[in-house]
Amino acid sequence: MPDILRKKRTTFDYVKAGSLIVLAVILLILPLYISTYWLQLGFLVSSLAIGAIGLNILTGTAGQLSMAHPFFMGLGALSYVVLAGEPAETSLGPIIGFGWPPVLAMVGGVIIAGIAGLIFSPLSARLSGIYLAVASLALVFIGVHVLNTAHALSGGFNGRAAPTFELFGLVFGASENPIVILGVPFGKAELHWYLGLVVLAIGIWFGKNLLKSRTGRALKLIDSSPLTASVVGVEVMENKGKVFFLSSIYAGMGGVLYALAIGSIAPQSFDMNLSLEFFAMIVIGGLGSIGGAVVGAAFVIALPQVLQANAAALTFITQFGITTAHLANYIYGAAIILVLIFKPTGIAGLWHDLGKWIRRRSKRDSDDDVDLETKSVVAIAK
Repeated sequence: MPDILRKKRTTFDYVKAGSLIVLAVILLILPLYISTYWLQLGFLVSSLAIGAIGLNILTGTAGQLSMAHPFFMGLGALSYVVLAGEPAETSLGPIIGFGWPPVLAMVGGVIIAGIAGLIFSPLSARLSGIYLAVASLALVFIGVHVLNTAHALSGGFNGRAAPTFELFGLVFGASENPIVILGVPFGKAELHWYLGLVVLAIGIWFGKNLLKSRTGRALKLIDSSPLTASVVGVEVMENKGKVFFLSSIYAGMGGVLYALAIGSIAPQSFDMNLSLEFFAMIVIGGLGSIGGAVVGAAFVIALPQVLQANAAALTFITQFGITTAHLANYIYGAAIILVLIFKPTGIAGLWHDLGKWIRRRSKRDSDDDVDLETKSVVAIAK
């Protein structure tokens, strides 16, 4: 390929590539050094980050304000539990289970969530703004009601345990003969950590490629001006339906992992509070950014746990009756306000600004080198 057609790599490109490599290595070796508690928290963050990516594509890129994400997450989680679970008898009645292999049950849960999104997509394509938000919020209330009342499927108000995940004969649970690497037994928490990383990496890769594709550019145009998009030949209704379907797929996958992370499904796990947390994730991380959704999810989910782990050092605050959970809400509530006022592009915008600064600095240094070389040549010629 001619050099003129090759994209010139900048200093920031090398910094970005190096940072990703270092991050990947750290994430891969962390189970050797950190406790089970933090591994479980990491898996929980991965599950919700997958859902946040789907919502950010829908809301941040396509401009569709949906609050139905907990519904599709709950549907994916419920489908997994029913398909992989075994039938049982309880004091409140029989529990339905089909005993599928967990991998097939996971795929089934994602497909069922996607089908539900596909059914709702014609309505979502015709609504926008507050009207779509209200209509989608109705799904959340319906989902919570079903989880509360459909005892045979969900276990009712008390929920139902999530079956242990298995892959290629490897049980992601307690084992008498766990895999041992460098003296560290790889049990449930370690295996879940890697499962979350793999699925999250696939979700990030697919999302980034989607945004770079023709479909991604069409979604951005629909967000900025549906009329303009229609004039240039973009099928607005069709693309709105497709992105809602895709978002429900992400939510279904996140829901399955979420059920594995918390070990059960319960109605209160998929209520409106989760919708608000998702919006906090994508706003803080940066609307329309795949990486921002992941960082936002880590910030919102991990912050209460980090504060709780360091509660002893926060007695100057907790002595006033403010719990660490309340403090976490205050912090990311303040973060949302600060982002909306000073940096609407969120954490992803800060990263983008850093890249622009490095590129400008690199270009300035390059221009200085060229000027110096030119002056040297002139001096020699004289």
